[in-house]
Amino acid sequence: MAITDDPSELTHADLKDLLRNDISVKVGGTDIDGILRGKLMSKKKFLSVSESGFGFCSVIFGWDMHDQTYFKELKISNKENGYRDIVAEIDLASYRRIPWENDIPFFLVSFREPEGGPLSACPRSLLEKQVKKISDAGYGALAGAEFEFYQFRAPTTTSSQTPHTERNSSATATYLRENPVNSLPPLEEGMFGYSLTRPIHNQDYYYGIFDACAKFRCNIEGWHTESGPGVYEAALEYGEIAEMADRAALFKLTVKNIGSKFGITPCFMAKPREGLPGNSGHVHLSLTDKKGKNLFSREKPDTNAAYPDLAHLSDLGRHFLAGLLEGLPDVMPIVAPTINSYKRLVENFWAPVTVSWGLEHRAASIRLIAPPTASPKATRFEIRVPGADANTYLVLATILALGWRGVEKKLQLKIPPLGKGQDVGGQEDKGERLAKSLKEATERFKRKGSIAREVFGDDFVDHFAGTREHEIRLWDEAVTDWEVKRYIETV
Repeated sequence: MAITDDPSELTHADLKDLLRNDISVKVGGTDIDGILRGKLMSKKKFLSVSESGFGFCSVIFGWDMHDQTYFKELKISNKENGYRDIVAEIDLASYRRIPWENDIPFFLVSFREPEGGPLSACPRSLLEKQVKKISDAGYGALAGAEFEFYQFRAPTTTSSQTPHTERNSSATATYLRENPVNSLPPLEEGMFGYSLTRPIHNQDYYYGIFDACAKFRCNIEGWHTESGPGVYEAALEYGEIAEMADRAALFKLTVKNIGSKFGITPCFMAKPREGLPGNSGHVHLSLTDKKGKNLFSREKPDTNAAYPDLAHLSDLGRHFLAGLLEGLPDVMPIVAPTINSYKRLVENFWAPVTVSWGLEHRAASIRLIAPPTASPKATRFEIRVPGADANTYLVLATILALGWRGVEKKLQLKIPPLGKGQDVGGQEDKGERLAKSLKEATERFKRKGSIAREVFGDDFVDHFAGTREHEIRLWDEAVTDWEVKRYIETV
């Protein structure tokens, strides 16, 4: 077998042969917002640090997504510690080649403390920790992710007559400095979900993304238009949970890079357009034994279940679900991490707004997928609260942590399922209303004794809460177009 057939079997001894025709390597790791940060290294440098790891400036955990340092000095990276180096540990099993960059080799990294041990704020390390916890108990986890996203193409202007093949996301940013947001045209007009004709309008781009994802090992399972102007949805192939998180990050990287080559800006923010549906980032999860058997499935239907929806769900699955529902209000900044996230989580837009669940209920926070509408081996939970703007590493780590807490504590369900035809937030919905703003969510997340602190520890919660408080302060200081238009003349 060629050494490239299964990257999980790569060893450091394989690297010289693997990279024999290369002169450079790309590496990258995710920051707290899920953005891949990395660099190009010479092959010589890469080989010299492949076992030991290499120094990486901790400032990526000391600034926001626009490289503005946080208002509050956070523990990991600050002026006092000189924005010290942390260690980037190379994961050989993450090896792949970037098809749109002449097949240059690429590896993911996890960030560690210089003294050893995982960095508390490293999203990849946080998920690794949760996976190890269930693995030590004899379990595994499978996951899937779905992303909806708008796509825009900045038109040429009198100051920019470059063809679309030479325009990129920077052109969109330039356009928005001179024009209102709503004037940015979508890739396609109108509402036409699951269209077989719309993708052909941009056929090279549409198939280019699908093919690039296959070559880059972040394979798409389903790829179609969604209901919204220029909105597409991709469902990534179901698989081992840590690998799923990697593929989710790499999928976004792929779409943005391919889009840039066509002058298209993919937009994963939760609610780009007022009055239209937002961008969801639903995730699916199931627990397995070491042989891959689905442990949420029940051997025989439970005719005495508290609710008919639970008839095919195992006791383990019920505890896991109870853990999700109990912990969800305490972790909202993770599944809805931006100011804009809460514009999506409003009534009447197919988005969950309460702690709720139900068998095949697509408006609830947790959709149980189980027999009779699914096969036993496909039994799983779909968590529908996260938007496409969320960091999938943190989302999956959170779901696993909350569910496993439910298993360990043998938690019982406290609310009934939503029935078919029952609305989220309606009279029949007995679940708590989820936070309506990032400020409200963050205050609950960081409070003493929160479930977030219980499952993740103070270091992570203090860091992540600090980053969200930074986002809140920026919003509090912003003066929006809506305010100026509404009040400029009338007050």
